[in-house]
Amino acid sequence: MSNVIKFERPPEDKPPKPKAAMSPSLRKTLIWVGIAAAFVLAWGYFTLFGGGAAPA
Repeated sequence: MSNVIKFERPPEDKPPKPKAAMSPSLRKTLIWVGIAAAFVLAWGYFTLFGGGAAPA
């Protein structure tokens, strides 16, 4: 046990973060569109550049 006094700053008040203006359904739709776009890009990459497997 110690008789040392700890001097600490009080926590600063943070301003509340602004709410997202995007509706949840729009956000979910954009996520699915992004996932679909990633699959299309991956398919296009392997189609154009050939994802040849390494010879065994």
